[in-house]
Amino acid sequence: MLKSEALVLLVNSMTKSEKKAFRVTSKKVISIPDYIMLFDIIDNNRNESVAIIKSMFVTKRRGASFDATSKYLYKLLLDKLLLLREDQDSYYWLFNKIMKARILFEKSLFEECFDLLKLVIKDSKKYENYYALMLASKLELDYILNLNFPQVTEKQLLNKHLKINEVLMYFRKANELSSLYELLKYRVTFKGHVRSTKQKVELNDLVVSEMSIIATSNLENFEIKKLHQLFQANYLISVGDYKSALRSYNELNNLFEVNKHLWSNPPIYYLLTLEGVLESLRKIRNYEGMKLFISRLKELKSNSLNFNANVHCLIFLYELFPSLDKGDFSTSLQVMQSYNESLYGKRDLLSLSLQAELSLYSALIMFGNKNFKSAHKFINMIILKGKNYINLPLYRTIRLVNLMILYELKSFDLIAYETRSIKREIKNADKSYRIEKYMLKFLNRTEIPLIQKKRDRLWQTVLKDIDDFKDDIFEQQVLKIFDFTAWIESKIRKIPLGDVINSRF
Repeated sequence: MLKSEALVLLVNSMTKSEKKAFRVTSKKVISIPDYIMLFDIIDNNRNESVAIIKSMFVTKRRGASFDATSKYLYKLLLDKLLLLREDQDSYYWLFNKIMKARILFEKSLFEECFDLLKLVIKDSKKYENYYALMLASKLELDYILNLNFPQVTEKQLLNKHLKINEVLMYFRKANELSSLYELLKYRVTFKGHVRSTKQKVELNDLVVSEMSIIATSNLENFEIKKLHQLFQANYLISVGDYKSALRSYNELNNLFEVNKHLWSNPPIYYLLTLEGVLESLRKIRNYEGMKLFISRLKELKSNSLNFNANVHCLIFLYELFPSLDKGDFSTSLQVMQSYNESLYGKRDLLSLSLQAELSLYSALIMFGNKNFKSAHKFINMIILKGKNYINLPLYRTIRLVNLMILYELKSFDLIAYETRSIKREIKNADKSYRIEKYMLKFLNRTEIPLIQKKRDRLWQTVLKDIDDFKDDIFEQQVLKIFDFTAWIESKIRKIPLGDVINSRF
């Protein structure tokens, strides 16, 4: 990604308070420098491309270098955001204090340096930040050695070494658990959930290793407990024990609740955990179990407008899915309308991934209610700015939904254009893209037969191909978001899309 593209995304992701803080700093400058001019142009033209922003900047500041100004502004913004984070997250200010301790030592302010390092060590233990604890403890030892062990007894020195060894033990245990959890997630993603005794046995090596680590660990630690519950919940889902998985998720939530002092401000990592739990519950269609975690989302509050908007969007999505996943487009529309005022006007405050999700599911609701023009309007919010979203996993689905909408709008010229574009991408890609190929084949076919017998024969042929997708883990990741084969069935058999989806639920 070009620096100018990253800059536009960075500016658009900033909260009002962050922008205000940056502008307050810039007001100290008498004349308006190039970087402030560029910042204002980006901020006032959120929906414009980098090329248009560059043209506007060059017009206003002839002779100024757009690329050089972009790089400088990008650096300034990151520095300012880093400074602001120090007051919001213990992770930032702990490492900031470590850097200050280094400066104090370099300036021969040894007493002040050691006092600051002791404070960092104390607070690192409080917030269970073992990275900061390790670095501060090692720096303290290095500085003691450098000063030839001032007023340090051998017993004190050995005690400091012992504490560092304890931190290293934590790192080893946490890394082992993290590795097992990542391997489990990888196997489930690319091999699917367990469907036989053989597949269950293949996961047993991970389970035995995880149990062994927990059994031999005497560390009472938030991170280790969190990884343990995540591993247990995901393993139990993979083997079909959904009730036990839900209990593990409840324990994970309780773990976060009793460790609120470890939350960042805003509590981004807790939000990501809740989102992961809700997504897992949605995949196994445990909509009743989702209610508890949706209520936890509703309790999250912050001074950050962006954070609150993202939370509000997630609440909407997970209140929507129980009806949308069943093909109940009428109820889905009612849920959507109840959020019209509180959510859709704040779309620019959302993260890129949530902007994409909001547009996609809004388009699907309109599509299911046969309001194809409105569906096209929502999906175009992403398609027309595809460069910003192209790396999102959701983009494959968005592009296919766009093709469905164009088909219903009878925009066959646009379908032909998109077909050529997608075929070029498929040709240069390593992945199979079977769904795209099949959809392109269907969308570019001649008219569906009018005679019932011919349609039935066509459906039997298509059904064999659809069954093949069930064993393709990569393609199933796309179909779990929206089942495009259900739309193909509805067109061939002339059955309402909602009825087809509901029959497969």
